[in-house]
Amino acid sequence: MYRVWNFVTNYSLLLILGAIIALFWANTSPESYHHFVEFVIWDHAPIGHAHLDAAGQVEYRTLTLHYLVNDLLMAFFFAIAAKEVWEAVILKNGSLRGKKAATPLVATLGGMVGPITVYLGLAALLGSDTYDAVARGWAIPTATDIAFSYLVGRLVFGAGHPAVRFLLLLAIADDAGGLIILAIFYPSGALAPEWLFLSLFAAIAVFVLANWLPRRMDRGNQLRPWSTWTREKLSFWPYLLAAAASWYGFQESGLHPALGLLPIVPTIPHADRAFGIFSEAEQYLTDLLNQIEHALKHPVEIVLFFFGLLNAGVEFSSISSPTWLVLAGLIIGKPVGILLFGWFAAGPMGLGLPKGMRTIDLFVIGCVAAIGFTVALFVASVAFDPGPVQDAAKMGALLSFGAAALAIIAGKVTGVVKEEN
Repeated sequence: MYRVWNFVTNYSLLLILGAIIALFWANTSPESYHHFVEFVIWDHAPIGHAHLDAAGQVEYRTLTLHYLVNDLLMAFFFAIAAKEVWEAVILKNGSLRGKKAATPLVATLGGMVGPITVYLGLAALLGSDTYDAVARGWAIPTATDIAFSYLVGRLVFGAGHPAVRFLLLLAIADDAGGLIILAIFYPSGALAPEWLFLSLFAAIAVFVLANWLPRRMDRGNQLRPWSTWTREKLSFWPYLLAAAASWYGFQESGLHPALGLLPIVPTIPHADRAFGIFSEAEQYLTDLLNQIEHALKHPVEIVLFFFGLLNAGVEFSSISSPTWLVLAGLIIGKPVGILLFGWFAAGPMGLGLPKGMRTIDLFVIGCVAAIGFTVALFVASVAFDPGPVQDAAKMGALLSFGAAALAIIAGKVTGVVKEEN
């Protein structure tokens, strides 16, 4: 049974609260707000913002509150997102396996190509100076906030409409694409790819020693003593140590360290089936991967509060062309891209749509998926250096909540019939 409101309550209300406080604080006392965001926890630390010498080498690091939240603690948020993507792809009943996922996957591509085209196309029309200033933010409008989009999708289509399931598949695939984009196009510093061997070694070592080896030693023994001992005595500790090593490898490699736990997620023992994101039933699964996910639930809620607090503090006076470019990419590019690519997949490619779904529903789904918020905020924070352009782009991510109203209107205009069961 889907419990979307529980999910939104758990993972999003504190995020919204943090964002509201940040907006109020930044617009009433901007100096104190930015002093808070850049508060130095530890200078000359082993982790943190890198200070480079004349040769471009890391001289020392400074751990600030912003780095702690965005680069270290948000790694747990992205690990949860990676867990859902991993299960959707690898498990036999995974939602991104087989022909049923083909049309949503093609539509997801449209939901990325469309926003990028609109964002960069409009930026080019505004002139070379504007284009040069904002071009690096092309990935911001590709984001879809999975929780809010799913909630709005249910409001528009009803819980039982096939378009809701389609939207969920699209949002999960969009998360996967976003993780790839962050890793490839938004490194946090000069690349030193040899450090990724540390992440690879940590992943292989923990998989072999804490997952594969106990199961191999238990072959032919239904009591599974070695696997049971590993689960009960060692629990998540080997994976936590591997995660720490992997995260450090990402930081030193120059890739964004918030993605540093991704190599470890596939190594953790998981159930043979998944009920899907937002599913209350998953809490009853006893595999280690689900146990870790549910243990992280409350800590990640707090992390998201601080993420909103530290990233959404934008002065309203900062609204400018990057704001409108991000909004245009989301509100125009998402619906058009998803409609065109989804239609092409369903029609000319012969992949079809789920029974009960119309082609025009793809446009409404695109309006729903235009809510960028969380991931769009994160991409804006890594795409641009702190300053007016970053603030303006963040405001576009915040204002993308307006896509919810557009989706409701689009549903009415296109004659969507809500299906509750």
